[in-house]
Amino acid sequence: MMGFVFRLIPPRPDFMSRMSDDERATMTSHFAYWGELLAQGRVAAVGPVNDPAGPYGIGIVLAVDVADAEAVRDADPAMQSRHGFVTEIAPMVRLVTPAGSFDAPGFSR
Repeated sequence: MMGFVFRLIPPRPDFMSRMSDDERATMTSHFAYWGELLAQGRVAAVGPVNDPAGPYGIGIVLAVDVADAEAVRDADPAMQSRHGFVTEIAPMVRLVTPAGSFDAPGFSR
């Protein structure tokens, strides 16, 4: 397993404060999805970020490889919606958690 940083970028800067009812329903499903991943131990941390440059969601995901991380992304209700979310995924060289360390292949200390 290795760590990946997920960044969920909403479709517009005011998304968090001006969601439609349909968008709010999607976000409810999105939060439930990520909560389940957290309960399964697939996610080390997750939550919204109120960045002055524009809000976004962030998740630290444990996955076998990039394809596995992309499968997590693709199953997210926010990404399956028609609302226009974008996700950026970046591999971590090393993820350190209270449960242990997860190194990217080829990383040597």
